[in-house]
Amino acid sequence: MSLEKLRAEVLEANLELVRRGLVLYTFGNASGRDAASGLVVIKPSGVPYERLRAEDLVVVDLEGRVVEGTLRPSSDLPTHLALYRAYPQIGGVAHTHSRAATAFAQARREIPCLGTTHADYFHGPVPVTRLLSPEEVRDDYEARTGEAIVERLGEEDPLQRPGILVAGHGPFTWGRSAMEAAHHAVILEELAEIAWRTLALNPAAGPLPPYLLEKHFFRKHGPGAYYGQPDEERR
Repeated sequence: MSLEKLRAEVLEANLELVRRGLVLYTFGNASGRDAASGLVVIKPSGVPYERLRAEDLVVVDLEGRVVEGTLRPSSDLPTHLALYRAYPQIGGVAHTHSRAATAFAQARREIPCLGTTHADYFHGPVPVTRLLSPEEVRDDYEARTGEAIVERLGEEDPLQRPGILVAGHGPFTWGRSAMEAAHHAVILEELAEIAWRTLALNPAAGPLPPYLLEKHFFRKHGPGAYYGQPDEERR
């Protein structure tokens, strides 16, 4: 993908977060990575979405060095880069402070898989990281946040659980592209809202039985998936 096309997609992913009501003012950001070059395009820091243009986006390498752009990249860039370096299958990352998901993050509570809507997108609960130590917050805070996410995910396939809650902070999501990462941010917020209401109605609600979780997740994902249309038919 050309950098021009990647810029356009990353801009659209950032604007999707606004359209879906997941960000206020300059909260949040989305980025995308070009698989061929390894270059990353990300929203600039503190620029209001209503003024954001494709040419404002910043291009960096995987070490965070600016390749193109005159604006300062998002302060969350080191977190995005930690995910890209750890998981080559990730092509896009999004971060918001959406209300319900952030409430779970502040409660330091994972979002349990209580029903099939959740199981369609996440192969199990939405995990939550540990709290960072005072030393980690003081020294390279955003990079340490990324390390805490990678530590929590470990060897898991990140595409089977395409999001996480950073304790005390908020959600990060990812996908094969910037738009898929934004899509997962929207889904994650909806799952958090549904779980919150379910637990309010029945605090004793338990997780979905494994056989239902497996059925719903793998009918949409993996080699045996049969939900929707084959890629070639979508064209």
